[in-house]
Amino acid sequence: MAIELTPHYLSLEAFEDLLRSTEPLVLGAELKEGILKCRAYIDQKIQQTDQLIYGVNTGFGSLCDTAVGKEDLEALQRNLVCSHACGIGEEVPQEIVKRMLLLKVLGLSKGASGVRLETIERLLFFYNHQIYPRVFQQGSLGASGDLAPLAHLSLPLIGEGEVYIDNQLYKSTELKKRFNLEPLVLQSKEGLALLNGTQFMSAYASYSIDKAYRLFDGFNQVAALSLEAYDGRIEPFSANVNEIRNQEGQIRVAAWFRETLKGSQIIAQSKAHVQDPYSFRCIPQVHGASLDTLQHAAKIIEREISAVTDNPTIFFEEDQVVSAGNFHGQPLALILDFMAIAMAELGSISERRTYKLISGTRGLPPFLVKNPGLNSGLMITQYTSASIVSQNKQLCTPASIDTIDSSNGQEDHVSMGANAATKLYRVLENCQKILAIELIHAAQGFEFRRPLQSSVWLEELYAQFRTVVPSLDSDRILATDMQVAYHFIEQMTQHD
Repeated sequence: MAIELTPHYLSLEAFEDLLRSTEPLVLGAELKEGILKCRAYIDQKIQQTDQLIYGVNTGFGSLCDTAVGKEDLEALQRNLVCSHACGIGEEVPQEIVKRMLLLKVLGLSKGASGVRLETIERLLFFYNHQIYPRVFQQGSLGASGDLAPLAHLSLPLIGEGEVYIDNQLYKSTELKKRFNLEPLVLQSKEGLALLNGTQFMSAYASYSIDKAYRLFDGFNQVAALSLEAYDGRIEPFSANVNEIRNQEGQIRVAAWFRETLKGSQIIAQSKAHVQDPYSFRCIPQVHGASLDTLQHAAKIIEREISAVTDNPTIFFEEDQVVSAGNFHGQPLALILDFMAIAMAELGSISERRTYKLISGTRGLPPFLVKNPGLNSGLMITQYTSASIVSQNKQLCTPASIDTIDSSNGQEDHVSMGANAATKLYRVLENCQKILAIELIHAAQGFEFRRPLQSSVWLEELYAQFRTVVPSLDSDRILATDMQVAYHFIEQMTQHD
């Protein structure tokens, strides 16, 4: 049964539900009506006036005052898509391209872009049939829209470029053979509407906030196991000390730890030490601050999902075509950088817990191996984690503080949000690796607390992990263990 898209505001949760659904998506009647009315208005405007309308009968960028004759309007739009397909570098993952397609459909279907119904439904056909254009990561300045990546997204509409079908790369001519799809002939305004917009940035942003929340849960789970392995204290997680700080994320993290550790013999036993190091004692403060950051970022991303971000914007009921700047990626650029910093900090404090667990203190053997000296144990896995943490720090230099003049000075401030987006993607991948390494250390250290038992929940986590990564009794190649742990984290943090 098809899922009908409506013009109503879409929450992040509803957006993710659409992406996970196996049902096809269709445009609802209300959306179709707005699309048709907006297109009819543009067609009428072109026929009845010689007024210059940016991108409809003019050139682009600094050529905005150059008139284009009615007989050349179709060629103008095709030329735009082809000339702007200047992406290079690594390919955008198909899971992100899928989001780009859906976001483009959502934005264009608001009835403020002037795109034909046929064009939007072709994008929806690609989405429903898992036809993913080949898009490249580099090329967007994050203003004037994500021009280069969206041009590559649009090339297959006009029979150009390449597409992935069942993970195989084909020329777009394959669409005619397989699906009997004729290339579209773009009409006035359509090429510009396809290329303007923040769908590259917002696709990465929506993916990243979803993954960041799941990794956040994973960092909490593994940190709780590390706390038990390190024989940490429960007092830093008590309600009174955290509530008096007034920070929502901190309060929520502390409450989660108290609940998760209920019934643990390890946390309840008498401690020989008065304090824990900051990487354990300050988990509520550090993890909580990252949670607060993610919640702020989620609000911005959710707004963008339901936004119109191309240019010019058409208000047919008011007889207005407004050339403005909704394509500017600054709202996303700032929070993409902020998210990268917040997640990198989770990775940073995770590595510090990893380091403490191999330090040979708290009754744990050096490097968490029974016969240190003969065995190096988990010495070098911490090196690996430290290397990745350092790379994250380098990736967290904000992209949004940069700008470069473009289009002969017409586009004189850009967001660089596209670079912020791809950097964040790498930070998240790194965080998953860091977390996998902490889990290896936490599980190994946990064994030295026997015969004491932890909480039911943490005992289950430990038992599940030990089904895929065995205990380290003597040295072995640990690269395999890290890969397996990485995939375990992926499964552990999946949606229910």
